[in-house]
Amino acid sequence: MNTVEWDVVATPVGPLLLAASAEGLVHVAFHAERPVRDRALALLGSRLAAEPVASGAHRLTEPIRQVSAYFAGELRDVDLRLDWSLVSGFNRRVLRALPAAAPFGSVVGYGELAARVGQPGAAQAVGAAMGANPLPVVVPCHRVVETDGALGGFGGGRETKRRLLALEGVLPEPLF
Repeated sequence: MNTVEWDVVATPVGPLLLAASAEGLVHVAFHAERPVRDRALALLGSRLAAEPVASGAHRLTEPIRQVSAYFAGELRDVDLRLDWSLVSGFNRRVLRALPAAAPFGSVVGYGELAARVGQPGAAQAVGAAMGANPLPVVVPCHRVVETDGALGGFGGGRETKRRLLALEGVLPEPLF
């Protein structure tokens, strides 16, 4: 049977679950306390027909190193092999275009990203793609904002999005 290795990494925005298949990093989940972790592992098991196993760090050594370096301010761009098995079609096109559309320290509007993938007027569909992103932080959906500059939604919560953008210098760090 196929396996998906997983581990939970402590970060300034809370615990992140990282999961990797033989193809690459396949899933990142925010707020990975037990209930969230259990749901994520059940989803991975069923969607990938794979057994989730606690990492022996084999597949996750580099993802953990890069995610930790990102949060320490030592790495601007995460560069990992990714397994896109959990996303397809329009969502995959949008997510694959995102890193070039919004490099570290910048943001892009939902509508602008829709236009970049050849679907002007599909801003709401881009928002749905961001919400379905199985690889947040690594595929930086936190860098997509509303046209007027408002933060917009975020699967990890608006405060997490604000903190990620502050880490990248887009927003000021909160005073307290």
